[in-house]
Amino acid sequence: MDTITDQKQVKESNQTDLPKPSSSEPPIRFAGATLGAYRHICAFFNSPDEEYRVLLPFIKEGFERGEKAFHIVDPKLRDEHLKRLQVVGIAIDEAEQRGQFELRNWEDAYLRDGHFDQNKMLALIEEVLDGGHQQGFALTRLVAHMEWALEDRPGVNDLVEYETRLNYLLPRYQDPVI
Repeated sequence: MDTITDQKQVKESNQTDLPKPSSSEPPIRFAGATLGAYRHICAFFNSPDEEYRVLLPFIKEGFERGEKAFHIVDPKLRDEHLKRLQVVGIAIDEAEQRGQFELRNWEDAYLRDGHFDQNKMLALIEEVLDGGHQQGFALTRLVAHMEWALEDRPGVNDLVEYETRLNYLLPRYQDPVI
């Protein structure tokens, strides 16, 4: 048994199973790069300014294309997040009214019932991505702030397993998840 060859065949097999972006679909840009079939990005930032310098062009591009936006933020930073979106010309109220934008606090996503439950969160991700398509949006751009994981929260020890499971789930979708 040749482990290197076996690993290469598994990798090549997995790559062919991924949904391919259609040739008519415009490229999705993030941080100066174009996203391919793998659209789950884990990004670390040195400051909020750096974070929004990278995220805002990605977010704005999605709004301009008529894609759905689903964001999860620290409830203490909710107003700041909305202000930053509005500064770049995103009409938040109108986007919410037409179902294009949804903003949730950590407690309404990752920390429902006061703790992190990876099964509930994976179900929410599927619900959001499937729901965007059912609403008629070509893509949903999901942006999730996860600083809660640095705190001593119940269930945080399941985060690595959750991310692994998420990496198996997301290839079924073409939606970018940051």
